Amino acid sequence: MVDHLANTEINSQRIAAVENCFGASGQPLSLPGRVLLGEGILTKECRKKPKPRIFFLFNDILVYGSIIINKRKYNSQHIIPLEDVTLEMLPDTLQMKNRWMIKTSKKSFVVSAASLTERKEWISHLEECIKHLLTKTGRQPCREHAAPWIPDKATDICMRCTHTKFSTLTRRHHCRKCGFVVCADCSRHRFLMPRLSPKPLRVCNLCYRQLLAEEKKEAEADRGQAEPIRSAVGYEPSSGDDSDKSDDEKAEQWPADTEFYTSAVSWSSFHS
Repeated sequence: MVDHLANTEINSQRIAAVENCFGASGQPLSLPGRVLLGEGILTKECRKKPKPRIFFLFNDILVYGSIIINKRKYNSQHIIPLEDVTLEMLPDTLQMKNRWMIKTSKKSFVVSAASLTERKEWISHLEECIKHLLTKTGRQPCREHAAPWIPDKATDICMRCTHTKFSTLTRRHHCRKCGFVVCADCSRHRFLMPRLSPKPLRVCNLCYRQLLAEEKKEAEADRGQAEPIRSAVGYEPSSGDDSDKSDDEKAEQWPADTEFYTSAVSWSSFHS
């Protein structure tokens, strides 16, 4: 770890620079003892397509956002406590190489680095920070993770009924429990899952039945001690990830995937 950087001027300057790039749209990041360990551009597998995102690794949190002007302006800031993070290595696909999944109780998603070396660096630093935090707090690693959303382009038909074809008029939806791409008829229900959101979220019919069964079982086992989770209908679904909204027009243009993965440019750097 680089605890020797805590409360140093150079560390304060680095964190202040990140805060300035996010501006008023971001949250304050400077705290006593917090150290900025590294930063870099990773490709994030979003709902519509893979997109470049700026990531900042601190010794206690992971911050990422959308790139408007690199090293000058970012938005859609997301902050993830490292204590809640679990990592999973993934194989390459045609579109994304050097992949791994960042899993948390509220959100899970896939990212990729420009090279195997950069992926190794990210994984190594992340695992070291997570281990240090868990040892410090005495907490156990998180064992319940949100399902990652399957990208829209992964299927042209509903993954539950398998006969509804998606089109301009027939929208794709995502189950917040399993992450499947489903049609409206197969995801009419909403269910309150406090771990993910304070509002009831869209779930597919299969997950809805499973959640109701789990709710009933928990209520019977713990009746009178705690109020059971309640299902609900008629609420708007969560957007899932605000940073996945289309930002192609406002963001600066980035190299094609082939250039990102084959250029000699180092897209990440870590401090020591």
